[in-house]
Amino acid sequence: MDVCAQSHQTIRILVDDRESRSPVLDALKDRDGVDVQVRRLPVGDYLIDDRFLFERKTLIDLTISIKDGRLFSQGMRLAGSPLRTALILEGTSKDLAASQMRREAIQGALVSLTLFLGIPLLRAMDPRETARLMLYAARQGRQFETGAYPRKGRRARGKTRLQNHILQGLPGIGPRRAKRLLERFGSIEAVVTADPGELAEIEGIGEVTAAAIRWAVQEAAGYFLLDDDECLPI
Repeated sequence: MDVCAQSHQTIRILVDDRESRSPVLDALKDRDGVDVQVRRLPVGDYLIDDRFLFERKTLIDLTISIKDGRLFSQGMRLAGSPLRTALILEGTSKDLAASQMRREAIQGALVSLTLFLGIPLLRAMDPRETARLMLYAARQGRQFETGAYPRKGRRARGKTRLQNHILQGLPGIGPRRAKRLLERFGSIEAVVTADPGELAEIEGIGEVTAAAIRWAVQEAAGYFLLDDDECLPI
């Protein structure tokens, strides 16, 4: 099958049932060549072709998730997925007018998600553009699969490097401890759900660091440092 034929095959999309009232779902259903099903997803909002996992947030959703502490835990789960993941931020600056959240706090959150958790960030003006972005990603993904685009490096090696990088965002975890955690637990998900006692058994971690890790993944992720040395909890 040639590249053009494959790119026009039906695109399979699973939508988390908590997005069932989203206008993005309506926009996807309006497109030809798209098979949409709604069900509960353990991670993310939209699973495309069993290859791409997208978390969608309006700008207002983003500020709320920063304030209530959900953003970092959601980001950790997304970053720990074996799929290619991305966060789509939807809306315009006007949507933030009533949020009363400082620009520096939002920037701090995005730095954590993109640079430290390694989650790509995409921007969309409205729900229809969000739908177009995801479908465009699906079609490009099929072109990559057929060799239409060059691919650099080896996926497995890149994933291991990313996992180590993500774990180093936890309190008291450097490169060596991150490597030991992965060798012991096998995945980021297993690390962040492990009991403090299990974590403390890892060489170089102990009870104090284990407790700090559990605090970070169960409650707020920490603090974003603003430009005037004010700390905003998330």
